[in-house]
Amino acid sequence: MKFLLMAGALMFSVIASADHHGGMKHSMIESNDIVDVAIANGSFTTLVTAVKAAGLVDTLKGEGPFTVFAPTDAAFAKVPTAALNALLADKAALAGVLTYHVVAGKVMASDVVTLTQATTVQGQNVMIEVRDGKVYIDNAQVVMTDVAASNGVIHVIDTVIMPKT
Repeated sequence: MKFLLMAGALMFSVIASADHHGGMKHSMIESNDIVDVAIANGSFTTLVTAVKAAGLVDTLKGEGPFTVFAPTDAAFAKVPTAALNALLADKAALAGVLTYHVVAGKVMASDVVTLTQATTVQGQNVMIEVRDGKVYIDNAQVVMTDVAASNGVIHVIDTVIMPKT
């Protein structure tokens, strides 16, 4: 259940939109904080909902800097509905999952690939691994990097990661 909302650290500083080839492009809008970027993006509605439910909006709008490993709505869709609903109903558990997706400081992709782990705001470490030229955070693949926000950076991941119990 806790695996749901890596969202806590998530609201990306990128505004992603489909280009005319069906791919993704992003523009960095540094005047917007992590929460504003996530809301404007449109691909993080579940994350934004979770951040609101956990009472973390003010924190993620704070000075930071923060590095957020943010799961998309597609990542949240992998979580069973009952587990997601239970997590959203448990504010403390939700906050734990979301803050597990956030690292204090601004860690750019060029720095992430040199690390084997990072301590999250939740207190536990996420494992970082490069396999076949791709970066993984606790087995979630990083699919977009260095999305700038006024108070940090967002790295988009394809799976919700869960703290160890």
